[in-house]
Amino acid sequence: MWFKQLSFFRLDENFAIDGDKLADALATRPFQHCSGLDWFSEGWVTPAGHLDSPLYQQRNYRLLSLRREDKVLPAGVIRDHLDSKISQIEAEELRKVGRKEKLALKEQITDDLLPRAFTRSSRTTAYLDSQRGWLMVDSGTASKAENLVSQLREALPPFPAALPRTALSPHAAMTDWLASGEAPGGFELDAECELKDGSENGAVVRCTRIDLTADEIRQHIATGKQATRLGLIWRERIRFVLTDQLQLKRLQFLDVLQEEASQAGDDMASLFEATFLLMAEELGELVDELVMALGGLDDSQRAANPAPVLAAGNSDAASSNSDDVPWD
Repeated sequence: MWFKQLSFFRLDENFAIDGDKLADALATRPFQHCSGLDWFSEGWVTPAGHLDSPLYQQRNYRLLSLRREDKVLPAGVIRDHLDSKISQIEAEELRKVGRKEKLALKEQITDDLLPRAFTRSSRTTAYLDSQRGWLMVDSGTASKAENLVSQLREALPPFPAALPRTALSPHAAMTDWLASGEAPGGFELDAECELKDGSENGAVVRCTRIDLTADEIRQHIATGKQATRLGLIWRERIRFVLTDQLQLKRLQFLDVLQEEASQAGDDMASLFEATFLLMAEELGELVDELVMALGGLDDSQRAANPAPVLAAGNSDAASSNSDDVPWD
């Protein structure tokens, strides 16, 4: 249940989220396995095995999951079959195969192999935070997160959601925090960062397991380098790496949260509910404080009441349903 990465989008404050309508819309677009000549397929699935609906609703949160299946047909396999076919034609008909014929043969071979190709499956999970006005996506890849938003727009148009724009750019704020040796509010510097020279073909410095208040970090900043990734710890509860694209990577929910969730009960349903609610509350507070640390949303996204409106009757309904890895 715990998210490992986070991309988040701002929901339009005038958009009323009708939970029942959203559930019906997702149910009409279920996932189906990739078949025939299709290269991929995607659709909505239940967020967990014990659930029977593509939308899981608790309090002001709505959890959903998009599954995608891709055909795996390596170019080398197609090339081997094509070479074999070309050799057969040239041997039997005593002629050279031209370029146009090769392209036609390649297309035919691809169509023949595609229905028998292996498949690779992936899943992108997200939840809507109606109270705070965020869509939280468990992905650190922009294309995957934006694809989920696009699928939501198709299911429930217009579904207005946009990447947040803060008054301070993340790279400028992160650089200032490193220069001063401390992060604001409930955040503290962790032990890793990435610094880049802004010039063309500029140097890149990656620091891990290092004291970020050390003089050598400030020296890099003094020479003009700016922070593009920064390890942070929020209130001793969540560790993550903030990027200059305002994404949270390598999320780690620390022991205090793990222990809180484990005390909810022994059965799967109770543990799932407790973990989801705890994670959603913590991530919501973290994102709100992070945005404030970056100067808040800019004027075009700031509103007196930024949270989307709950459709009439849905608040009660929602309440009743009841690592070291590569930088990318």
